[in-house]
Amino acid sequence: MKKWNTFYLLLVVVLAIVILKTSCMGDQKQDETTLKSKAVLENIAERKSVRKYLNKSVEEDKIDAMVKAGMAAPSGMDRRPWEFVVVTDREALDSMAAKLPYAKMLTNAPLAIVVCGDTTRSSYWYLDCSAATQNVLLAAEALGLGAVWTAAYPYEDRIDVVRQNTGLPENIVPLCVIPIGYPDGPQKAKDKFDLQRVHRNKY
Repeated sequence: MKKWNTFYLLLVVVLAIVILKTSCMGDQKQDETTLKSKAVLENIAERKSVRKYLNKSVEEDKIDAMVKAGMAAPSGMDRRPWEFVVVTDREALDSMAAKLPYAKMLTNAPLAIVVCGDTTRSSYWYLDCSAATQNVLLAAEALGLGAVWTAAYPYEDRIDVVRQNTGLPENIVPLCVIPIGYPDGPQKAKDKFDLQRVHRNKY
């Protein structure tokens, strides 16, 4: 009888340890999920348009990370019409800066990513490429870089400027040029939340 009491006591202790450990693992997993969610939401809120950059090149692994982020964007019918041109050539950057009205900051940017769409893959390429552009901007923010969206499409004169400097074929249309670099000085994100623009069920 005493042996059985000891056995049941040990069993209860083991079960208690297992339950406690499982509970702790669950709490740890929940904490990790909460931290991950918080980091993602904070990165979105902190994204800003940065137009001044340090005289410092951007590492290749960070360039790859931004392009990969762009290609992780949603795409209608999974057509993925995007193409990315990474421009680091100083002459091309300066030439686009001189001719694009809202991309003058290219003169001190070490690189630009031109987000383009293949019109033969999708008639709504500009929607998918806009999502890809936002992903590139968010990745830049997460990597400690500064970036800004400067439009090419739908302005024919701007599209021609980008074509001349990047050698794009006729079916590839540049949506935008994203100057990128390490921010020169502190930058602050704008709080754009407006509760009056949130509607439930009906406008």
